[in-house]
Amino acid sequence: MYRMFSYVERDLKRWMRAPMNVVSTLAMPAAWLIFVGLAMPTAFTDNYLDFITPSILVLTMLSAGLSGGTSLMFDKVLGYLNKFLSMPAPRESILFGKIVFITIRGLIQATVILIIALLIGATIQPWYVYPAFYGILFLFGVLISAFGTTVALYLGEHDSYAAVQAFISMPLFFTSSALMPYSAMPDWLAFCAHLNPVSYAIDALRAAASGEFPFRSVLVLLIGTGVMLAVCMVIFRKVTVR
Repeated sequence: MYRMFSYVERDLKRWMRAPMNVVSTLAMPAAWLIFVGLAMPTAFTDNYLDFITPSILVLTMLSAGLSGGTSLMFDKVLGYLNKFLSMPAPRESILFGKIVFITIRGLIQATVILIIALLIGATIQPWYVYPAFYGILFLFGVLISAFGTTVALYLGEHDSYAAVQAFISMPLFFTSSALMPYSAMPDWLAFCAHLNPVSYAIDALRAAASGEFPFRSVLVLLIGTGVMLAVCMVIFRKVTVR
């Protein structure tokens, strides 16, 4: 376990040393929160900012998770991965360290977005809601980080991975329950949203904010995370076999 956190610490230090990377990744979620959350008139909620804040938190984790595969890819290109693999530690600790780092990075970014949301008028929830928020976001972050890392390992080439990342990030967001409830969607969009893992994360956050326990959504995220981690480990072993 401590070996995994050594990799996490190493990547966090490297990330924090590039402040522009930290700021730039917050630009799009913050813009969505401010310009859409404050300006979008709707007929299905009294406070659209409260409705969309969970969506933007999930979008932040989605962006962080999908971009996280580049970290392992660059380590491979620069030769660090081979050095890590030669160390007397389980190779899975490298993989899990990457996934945990990507998730923690997303949670840090989501914290900034949450603070901005509260400052511009989002409702302050009871204290016990926020641990539930972070638990759901962590689970979703692991799921998306494992997915992004799997795709990066499978493709093995940065340009292809960047193309896939750009191709799926916004469609996943727009075909979810991020911007409107299921009842306000066309039938085809509602069908897509019910199959979208992004919707389950958003619905879980909204349920937690309303004082409910999102058992179904959390169960789906748990199953998806377990499956994705298993697939990621298989691909990682194939790629790093000697």
